[in-house]
Amino acid sequence: MAKNLIEIAGAQTTVCLRIAFAGLLAILIWRPSLRIDPRAIPGIVALGAAIAMMNLCFYAAIEHIPLGMAVTIEFLGPLCVALFTSWRPSNLILAVTAGAGVLLLTDSAGTASWTGIGFALLSGLGWAGYIVFGKAVARYTPTNDALALALGLGALVTVPVLLTRTEDLPLDPWFLTGAVAVAVLTSLVPHAIELNALRHMEVSTFGVMMSMGPAVAALAGLALLGETLRPLQWAGIAAVVGASAGATLLADRRTPIPPETPAGPQPVRPIPNDPVPAT
Repeated sequence: MAKNLIEIAGAQTTVCLRIAFAGLLAILIWRPSLRIDPRAIPGIVALGAAIAMMNLCFYAAIEHIPLGMAVTIEFLGPLCVALFTSWRPSNLILAVTAGAGVLLLTDSAGTASWTGIGFALLSGLGWAGYIVFGKAVARYTPTNDALALALGLGALVTVPVLLTRTEDLPLDPWFLTGAVAVAVLTSLVPHAIELNALRHMEVSTFGVMMSMGPAVAALAGLALLGETLRPLQWAGIAAVVGASAGATLLADRRTPIPPETPAGPQPVRPIPNDPVPAT
């Protein structure tokens, strides 16, 4: 949906509209309280900046390169978070594998654009910041207030940009409906779920739990947008997904598992007999 909107209004206008709608809807739906833990304020500001950076750069990327390629390169952000937060020597192999996968993606016979690749890398940096700051915010905020405030800050930043691009903003009801749908499906719903997940898992595990994202995006681009990839590019996507799966396994093995409580009846500890009174 977003890529079709970009063809109508351009990447910058589309993503600014998406962030603005997401911020407005988040404030209206969750009605966040301004009485929050002061320790969460820097994280909320950084989270809003990371979300804006991730979205702006990603939409600029898919304006130049296929969807599957953009998501795969962007995924290097959370993959790096997983590797560096659970560092071990074997992670070097996974990092090299992921890097090789990205290099294979550039074998495009004219499809790839270094401008698009650069924007996808910057989007990955924003995604990494989103995970790190999201975890920090989730530690102090048990509700969606922090997310609503972060998206609201993003809206405050993007609305002035929209006002300078009114000539590129279609007022067609179908276009605006699509922009609202994209805001809900790509900002409100996934961000709310992800921040709740971050309250219950480490960033290393979270970062690589989304390892199927590049493959799903490539399939969606092929099936819905007619974006074809060369065999070596599919191999690159497989390499990144494989590195992500490997990082997941390593993170799981490093996490100590508490001993299970036996299901059967517990043995009764003997109780010393009371001394028998003399008769």
